[in-house]
Amino acid sequence: MLRYCTAGESHGEALVAVLSGIPAGLAVDAAAVDHELWRRQQGYGRGGRMKIERDAAHFVSGVRNGQTIGSPISILLENKDWKNWQEALPVAQGDPERHRRVASPRPGHADLAGALKYNFPEARYVLERASARESAARVALGAIAKLLLRELGVEVLSHVVGVGSAVVQEAVEWEAIVPLAQREEVVLNCADPAMEQRMKAEVDQALRSGDSVGGIFEVVAHAVPAGLGTYANWDERLDAQLAAAVMSLQSVKAVEIGRGIAVAGSPGSKVHDEIGFSPGARDRAGFTRPHNHAGGIEGGVSNGEDVVVRGYVKPISTLRRPLASVDFTTREPAKAAYERSDVCVVPAAGVAGEAMTALTLARCALEKFGGDSLGETVRNFKGYCRQLQEY
Repeated sequence: MLRYCTAGESHGEALVAVLSGIPAGLAVDAAAVDHELWRRQQGYGRGGRMKIERDAAHFVSGVRNGQTIGSPISILLENKDWKNWQEALPVAQGDPERHRRVASPRPGHADLAGALKYNFPEARYVLERASARESAARVALGAIAKLLLRELGVEVLSHVVGVGSAVVQEAVEWEAIVPLAQREEVVLNCADPAMEQRMKAEVDQALRSGDSVGGIFEVVAHAVPAGLGTYANWDERLDAQLAAAVMSLQSVKAVEIGRGIAVAGSPGSKVHDEIGFSPGARDRAGFTRPHNHAGGIEGGVSNGEDVVVRGYVKPISTLRRPLASVDFTTREPAKAAYERSDVCVVPAAGVAGEAMTALTLARCALEKFGGDSLGETVRNFKGYCRQLQEY
């Protein structure tokens, strides 16, 4: 069973990520993990925090001499901004006068709900854990899951479909997505250059008006074999697991599998992926589809097509022109608190979406193929592929 968890606060000393269940013998390229962390920090509309942090993964356990050893992997991500917050977030009691209170909750954030739940007098410690800074730890773990999936021939990437009212309408092919992850400069991670400029204008408008802007990212898992997930139990359905994983990301308010939203208003004859057969498509037991409206999943099971998941990202809750709120102490009307923040995080959310998709697919793959060592996992996977080819 692949299991993972994270710990740490936005402005605390460090983030900690733990991943167990990865087979022994997987080569872990630290540079590849750091590159994923770099990608998460990129994108037009990011805030000042990205100029402070230069995330680098420090492997504390589970990886020795560049290979996994079968025990839980733990990763430390230092928060360089901690030096500016040691008195504001003291480990001991410290000086209350130096604490940075979040005196009025921000609409759309966890501030108020979290303060009520944990009986906090203000929202500082809600913000610290609810912050999307936590997603850096998940991206580090997702990078390892990607390395495992790569051993099975599966690649996971994302691209931005929409920012504000600028939305790509046509399907984007895998070959157009691959070069995006190789860019040295990330603007909005859109495969359509003209649309990317329209998206950039949306961010500029939000910046000028003191607002924020959301959008849509799409994660594509390429060459996923048929047979991951199951229809047998509700909580083991692949689409349900992916929806929960992507929805768990900060600011994601809706998740779509394939063309789920569009097909809901269309007749079945127009949206179901018809089935053909070609002896050349041996990786899918010879079965073919003219399109992939189902997003590579039918009945909770991968069907051999690319798995496609979209995340719908709300605008960031922290605004430079704050919305109406109330003071936690006086209950009097007040402007919502302001914290240094981003204007647009859609490309970064896409990278985090890749991580959650990769972790989910890796867990399902290990449940199906097993293996305490990478050699055993790959051997079982190849045996299953031969079964598909001989079907």
